[in-house]
Amino acid sequence: MGDLLINLLASVIAGTAVWLTGFLLRRRKLNRARAFFGLTAGASCLLVVSRHASSPREFSVHRRDVAALVELATIARECGAHADRVGENQPTGEIGRLTEFCVGGPGASPRSATHVRAILRGVTYEIFDEDKRRMSFTVGGTEYVYSPETSYVLLARFWGPTGGRPVFFIGGLTAGSNLAGARYLTKHHPDLARTFGTDRPFALVLRIIEPAAYGTDFTELIADVTDIAFQPPPHPDDETTPQPPEMPATHSSS
Repeated sequence: MGDLLINLLASVIAGTAVWLTGFLLRRRKLNRARAFFGLTAGASCLLVVSRHASSPREFSVHRRDVAALVELATIARECGAHADRVGENQPTGEIGRLTEFCVGGPGASPRSATHVRAILRGVTYEIFDEDKRRMSFTVGGTEYVYSPETSYVLLARFWGPTGGRPVFFIGGLTAGSNLAGARYLTKHHPDLARTFGTDRPFALVLRIIEPAAYGTDFTELIADVTDIAFQPPPHPDDETTPQPPEMPATHSSS
């Protein structure tokens, strides 16, 4: 009888230890995710996305952008926060007040255009030509050009001049590229946290290979452009002579 009680007690202790270890690991993972995204339990965050370009409806969103918003809202929910969707014509508020996920490039989103102009000064998005076949962005002399076989997305995290909560920028060349960027962020944020911590900005170029065949499954990191994307603002006293721009190298689907 005594041996049975000892065995039962040992089983209870072992089971409790396993449960407690699992609980602490889950809590540690949750705290790391909250710190990386700047989210806390019960907090709000913003999902900023532009209207579907070819739809006359004010609140219409491309279905792949909707899927990207679902991925990002899942991040917020797992962190115990809740997400509020903000359209392109709705007031967003000052940067840093809430964590912000900004989906879409500056050609489709006024909010994205502001972020690129004010913070991502080393990045240039090309305005689409008339037949919308020319889509690209350039960072540090390298141009990332859309083709049917290859697309690209710039994934960045940064803060405003006064700090506060971070902005996560997902500026793809297509709505499918935006979805690929959101899914990459969802899957790889623990790796990004180990690399960049909770307080360092980053800007990464992701390549989506054969999106028509594979969707977002074949998405890879091809360049860390952090040191190039975040250029300081021009000083008003600078009196430099403008130089002709260099012809950018082209990153194609090779």
